[in-house]
Amino acid sequence: MSVSTAHSTATEVVDAFTGAGRDRLAPEFHRLVAALWDDGTLTDLAVPAVPVLVERLGQVDDERKGFIAVLLGILIEAEYPDTEGPITTAARQGVDLYLDLWRTAPNGQSLSVALTYLVAHFPSHRDRVLAAADHRDLHIEDYTRLERGVQELDPANPVLGRVFPSPAVWALMDDDEKSFDQTWIRQMTAEQIAANWEKDTRTVWGHAGAKAYWAVLNGTPAPVVLGTVPPRDQVPQLREQSADIFAPHAEALRCPNCGGGIEVSGETVRCVSCSTAFPAAHGILNLSEGAQNNPGDFLYKLAELPSMGLFYEAYARPNFLRIAGTNWGAQVTPEDERRYIIDHVVPVEGPVLDLACGAGTWTEMLVEAVGAERIIALDAYAPMLTATRNKLPELPAVMASAKALPFHDASVGAVLCWNALQAFPDDAAAAIAEVGRILRPGGTFSLLTFRMHDDRLARYFQASHYFPGHQEGMQLFELDDVKRWLADAGLTIRDESGPGTFIIITAERPR
Repeated sequence: MSVSTAHSTATEVVDAFTGAGRDRLAPEFHRLVAALWDDGTLTDLAVPAVPVLVERLGQVDDERKGFIAVLLGILIEAEYPDTEGPITTAARQGVDLYLDLWRTAPNGQSLSVALTYLVAHFPSHRDRVLAAADHRDLHIEDYTRLERGVQELDPANPVLGRVFPSPAVWALMDDDEKSFDQTWIRQMTAEQIAANWEKDTRTVWGHAGAKAYWAVLNGTPAPVVLGTVPPRDQVPQLREQSADIFAPHAEALRCPNCGGGIEVSGETVRCVSCSTAFPAAHGILNLSEGAQNNPGDFLYKLAELPSMGLFYEAYARPNFLRIAGTNWGAQVTPEDERRYIIDHVVPVEGPVLDLACGAGTWTEMLVEAVGAERIIALDAYAPMLTATRNKLPELPAVMASAKALPFHDASVGAVLCWNALQAFPDDAAAAIAEVGRILRPGGTFSLLTFRMHDDRLARYFQASHYFPGHQEGMQLFELDDVKRWLADAGLTIRDESGPGTFIIITAERPR
């Protein structure tokens, strides 16, 4: 949305919002945001508007206070990493007011959530903010995001890349993992350290801001339901497994190098055309690019971060659904996902592929839907396959890229790709094309992924999340693009749903 401000003053655009009727608050807030902020860029009215916003914050009702707190946060972020710019300097004048309001705001309700986001922007007042937080009974995840938001970089001892889903989770790292962290951080330049610190800061602000913005529009967010990860020494180790586990599905597999067939003989998995042998250990077959050249590295990776898949499932995924799917109200539950998979995965003859299986939670649901004997789990990352094999040791697992699936044309009975497509956004179209290639006529392709929000402020908070391997910020999809990729792959949509910014679709390769 754009709004003309040519003949408006800062006071006029602020008061147009604060004076709006309750039924007009959201649209008038959008007009106010557009007058001051353009997708992260400040307008000419932004600087003079901040003192007015701070003043009005002390005068309006709690509902309007929440909106103003969110707006002040995004205006400060537009100046960041400059912490002495005119916006931040003016907003800092209201810290006493923010803390006073925060101390009395009902805990967990929208105003408190919005003020938690706002006060995270003032590292120069770190001690005062944390002292006030000690009386807020914040969830440990919210507290550590706040604590990280008001922390300043220590170039001599930086902690990087450990903010999502929250610093609290990463505090559970053991000494070996912390030592590994310092190894890669020491290889970075001062400029790289500063840039990564900034992205981490934007990530904790992005989470707090997304939660606050949803709260002022919708009310108190539902509690996040987290799992647990056992101590590292109690994580099950993969058992030895014969290569014969791949034999029932060998007819569908193809060589990633020449496209030839795959033969399983004893402990050997080999291409019948080019004679390439592929490493297989513990029920995991490596059909990734160049797999035959580094079997030792593959075996090493199986032991690498054995609890990472469990960590993802217990902590990262529930928070990711809130950010990517706008699932702050728990509109989509694990039981909803289970029921959808059971109802909509309808295979024809051939194996059923769990594409980008992750830690195996949806693979378990797929077993319930079609039976373990039909399933192949596939992922590009060994720690995820390790977690899946620990849960489901009867299943064969394949390590391969989604953009070059190691299956023959029309050889697979159904494909599931659940909460995964966004993990490889640049290859999403290619992956869907591959699904269309390998599906048999009548086979289904069920997927859950996410789209960017239509509301540009909510979209801003989504994009403000930076993950390892996705340093440009969170990349989600446009629904029309996903539908076009499915059509280009020769697939027909049979079911489409999804609240918030979920995309839940089942498509079929026509008979």
